[in-house]
Parts: sequence; C-alpha cells; structure tokens
Amino acid sequence: MPIEVVRGPDVPATHLPFSPAIRAGGFVFVSGQASVDAKTGQVISDTFENEFRRSMDNLTRILKAAGTDLKHVVQVRSYLKNAEDFPEYNRFYREYFTEPFPARTTITNCLGKVLFEIDVMAYVGE
Repeated sequence: MPIEVVRGPDVPATHLPFSPAIRAGGFVFVSGQASVDAKTGQVISDTFENEFRRSMDNLTRILKAAGTDLKHVVQVRSYLKNAEDFPEYNRFYREYFTEPFPARTTITNCLGKVLFEIDVMAYVGE
C-alpha cells in the first residue's frame, strides 16, 4: 500500500517537521490546521470565529488537493484554547459539517498561540 504526502499549490505552507496530510489506502490523514497564512505558514491571531474559519479554509484546501472534501470526513479532532468558545464552536461547526456528522473528539483549555486547531481523517477511496 503506497503512502504519499498530499501536495499542491493550494496546500498551506509549513516550516515545521510534519506533512500537512498523508494519503494511505483509502484515507487521508490531515495534520492539525490552525489560523495560519496559507502562503507563509505564519500564525494569524484573531477572534475565535476568524481563527476557526481560517483553519477550516486551510483544511478545505488540503482535502481538495487530496481528492476529497468535508463531506467525506469521517473523524474530527478539535482543540480549543478556551472552553468558553465551545458553544460558538458548535454553531460554526454545523456550517461546515452536516449529518451524518463525523466522529468527533474536542479538547478544551489547551493550545498556546492559537485559539483553535483541527485535524481530520477523510475517506478518499482506493
């Protein structure tokens, strides 16, 4: 089974030692996406909503480069710096994911510079 790094001109840049996403078998595993500039990989601090949406935009670009989309996400792991953002998170989340919702784990009161981060596993087919 080949294992390949997902690459493409729209895949957000990173200067850290990880791959933005790995495709293996019929799945793509996307590393944590946060509020970073897609071209430079630099963190952009903002409101929770804007950081959430920037993270989701980066995630969407990676999934497209891998040949899939948000409708094929089967698992979500989310990280919120502040537990108080949880209700707002759930509201925004429903704009991007619909039933059947992916399996999900959410961890709060974590993270350093950013307010939100998300990693996913999505089905891409064989």
